[in-house]
Parts: sequence; C-alpha cells; structure tokens
Amino acid sequence: MSLAETWDRFARERTPRRAVNARGQSTWLNWTQHPDHGPDEGVLGTPLPGLKVLELGSGNGDNLAHLATLGANCTGVDVAPRREAAARERWGHLPGLDFRTNEAIDYLTTESATFDVVLSIFGAVWFVDPDALLPVVRARMNEGGTLAFSHLPAGSQELKPGKAGMRHDHTPDEWTKLLHRHDFTDVHAEVIEPPAVHSAATMLIWATA
Repeated sequence: MSLAETWDRFARERTPRRAVNARGQSTWLNWTQHPDHGPDEGVLGTPLPGLKVLELGSGNGDNLAHLATLGANCTGVDVAPRREAAARERWGHLPGLDFRTNEAIDYLTTESATFDVVLSIFGAVWFVDPDALLPVVRARMNEGGTLAFSHLPAGSQELKPGKAGMRHDHTPDEWTKLLHRHDFTDVHAEVIEPPAVHSAATMLIWATA
C-alpha cells in the first residue's frame, strides 16, 4: 500500500470537526487534539494579514481556514487525496486558501514559493525524517518567519499501533538541537498538559527561520 493510500484510509476514520466551537466560532486554530483547549494563533507572534502560510499535513483544512479568515494567504499540502477533496468541499469558498495533494518533501523541492509561516499540526513534521524535512522547510522560509508544529509527546501510547512506527518522536531538548542544527533560532518547546486526567498531552514547538 502506498503512503497516499495509507493516509487516505486513515482519513476515512476521522470525524469531521464540529461546525461551531464552545465560543460560537465557525473557524479556530487548535494545536492539540482536545476541543477548546490550548493556545491559539497568538503562538505565531505576528500579525497575519498578508502573510504567506504553508501547512504540511493540512488534513481537512480546518486550522488553515481560520488563518485565511484572519487575512493570511494559505496553502495546505496533504499526501491523502481524500483530505484535499474534503478541505475544498468545506472551505473552498474562502479567498486566499488553496489545497494540494502532495508529499511534503516533494512539494517543497518542486515549488518555488517561499513562506512566512510553516505549520504542522499532528502533521508531516511528526512523520517525515527531520534531517530530510527541516532543511527543505528552511529553504522555503522567508527570513524571520516562523515554523510551528505540534504532536503527541515522545513515548505517548495514544497513537494507534499501526502509525506508531511511522512517527519521529523527539523530546523538547532533542527538537531544539535538531532545529538549531538546521539553522532555526529562538526555539521554544513546551508540553501542554491535557484538560482531563488520562487524556493525552501535546508537545508544541515553534522557532524562527
């Protein structure tokens, strides 16, 4: 089974995000897997209007759609064709928002565009060898831009066994060293505690290009 087929099968099992959150918002950014929990787009630390944003592993496009409503020009890349179709169906009416089906490294090495913000929320940064991915991400980022990503903490048992062998788990210290090695600076890494006992924490990391 190809990588695209594997993730397409995984996409079929996912429940679509609810239409409105607890605050009554129809779009929002969620770094964790828990609803109405964790920080918002303020992690990016910069006004979003006019910025070029790329999400690697954009899924159904929900997080990226929120940034588009704030004025960013957004591109989402996902290896699963089903994800692009779902994202276009739900968010295709928004301006400044585009979705592509592609593998992260292939996209970054064949496209010439550069970006001010690169996101990966439980996405490609977790599932692609960082020594292969981070250099090509850095090459497509404008100076002073922000790379931000989140995933389960290293050693978490929450991920389904079928995906456990695909992920690249690192501690905050290990991610900091990896990012510095690939010319990122001002690295911040934290573990966001879950909203309830026995639920999963989230590791959130952001750095400057």
